[in-house]
Amino acid sequence: MSLTVVILTMNEARHIARAIQSVQAVAERIVVVDSGSTDDTRAIAAALGATVLQNPWINYAAQFNWALDHLPEPADWVLRLDADEIVSPELQAEIAIRLPGLPATVVGAHVSRRMTFLRRPIRHGGVFPIRVLRLFRHGQGRCENRWMDEHILVSGPTAEFRGEILDDNTNPLGWWTDKHNAYASREVIDMLNLEYGFLPMESVADIRSGQQAGVKRWIKEKVYARMPGGLRAAVYFLYRYVIRLGFLDGFEGAAFHILQGFWYRFLVDAKLREVRLCMAQDSIGPAEAIHRVLGIRLPLPAKGSPA
Repeated sequence: MSLTVVILTMNEARHIARAIQSVQAVAERIVVVDSGSTDDTRAIAAALGATVLQNPWINYAAQFNWALDHLPEPADWVLRLDADEIVSPELQAEIAIRLPGLPATVVGAHVSRRMTFLRRPIRHGGVFPIRVLRLFRHGQGRCENRWMDEHILVSGPTAEFRGEILDDNTNPLGWWTDKHNAYASREVIDMLNLEYGFLPMESVADIRSGQQAGVKRWIKEKVYARMPGGLRAAVYFLYRYVIRLGFLDGFEGAAFHILQGFWYRFLVDAKLREVRLCMAQDSIGPAEAIHRVLGIRLPLPAKGSPA
C-alpha cells in the first residue's frame, strides 16, 4: 500500500515544513503543487524530500484535480492536506495500522478536522471538529467542481477514522481577513451558479447520506440559500455563538464566530447584492457582472447558457 500526500501551496514558507513533517512517517511520497510562491516554499518542500510541481491557480478544485492527474508515480491512496494543517500523531498511527487492512470495496475514509484561531483551539459553536473525507483511493475520488467549500467526491463505501487533522494557521489576523474577502467573492460565484447554472458544478449535498458534509451542504443549498440576505448571517451567528455555546471559547471564540460566522457570511451577502445590482442596472448576465464587480474572469460558459 502506498500513500501519496498532496499539498497545494502559495507562499506557505511559514507552514510547509510542519505539514510535511507531520506525514513523513506514513507517506511514501509527498507532492507539493505550487501556484507561484515568491517566498521559500518550494525550496523548503524540496529540501524535505517532497516532489514539487508548479501550475497556475484557478481555484482549489481545479488545482487539486490537476495534481491528481499529474502525480509523478502511481499511488494506492491519496491524502489531501492543506499547507497550514497538521496530521495528529493519533491519525498517523491510525493510517499506518488501519489503511492497509481496509476492504477493497472501501474507497475513502473520513477524519475529524479541528482548528485553532488566534492560537486557541475552537471547541464550541457546533462547527469543530467536523468530519471530512480526506483519504481516498487514487482513481476513486475527485474534488467537487466548485469555487468554494469544496469536498472530495467518491462513489462507494467509506470508513470512519477517529484521528484528527489540525488547522493551525499562524499568519496574522489581517492575512485571515484578506483571505476571507477573497473567499467571499468565490462563494458569490457558487451561490449565483446555484440559481443560474452558468457553470458546471458538483455538490456533496445529500441529507439522506448521514455524512456531516452532505447534510450541511444540503442545508446550505436548500435552506440557508433561500433565507433573506443579511438576516441569515445574523441567524447563523446567533445559532453558533448562543445556541451552540460558542461564547465558551472566550475572546478568541467571540472573534472567530463574529468574524467567520457573521462578518464573512454578511460580506458574501453584500457582494452578492452588489453583483445582482450590476446585472439589473447593466442588463448583463452573472458571469459578466462577476467580472465587472469582483474582478474574476470565469471560463467561457457553454453555448446557450444564461451567462
